[in-house]
Amino acid sequence: MADTFTTRVIDVRTGSRETVHDLTDACAEFLRSAAHGRDGLLNAFTPHATAGLAVIETGSGSDDDLLAALHDLLPADDRWRHRHGSPGHGRDHVLPALIPPHATLPVIGGRLELGTWQSVVLVDTNVDNPDRKVRLSFLG
Repeated sequence: MADTFTTRVIDVRTGSRETVHDLTDACAEFLRSAAHGRDGLLNAFTPHATAGLAVIETGSGSDDDLLAALHDLLPADDRWRHRHGSPGHGRDHVLPALIPPHATLPVIGGRLELGTWQSVVLVDTNVDNPDRKVRLSFLG
């Protein structure tokens, strides 16, 4: 299995603001050492109840648009039954139902097979937890 499966945990500091954190370079770096030019699958997983992973365009305002859409869908107010933490924190626990904590992506020739404008991102609206982990696993 060692020849076909490799995994690594990366630490991501998201800070005290809601964020869309680009993981694409970290994924590419991991694949350079793990895939060795092979085809396979990259799985990314974040073991947090208040964060998710997405594939979106970044840098052109889409990341801010995503956060704005989440504010519309999941307002940070007192409607949530889950009430510890910052005001509206209960919405952070609903986020992974909309933006799952995992993504599986194709790897061709050892490289992530993304579209021209696609990036792999960690979406974190929980300002109470600035330190995140993402497990990257290559199967090939």
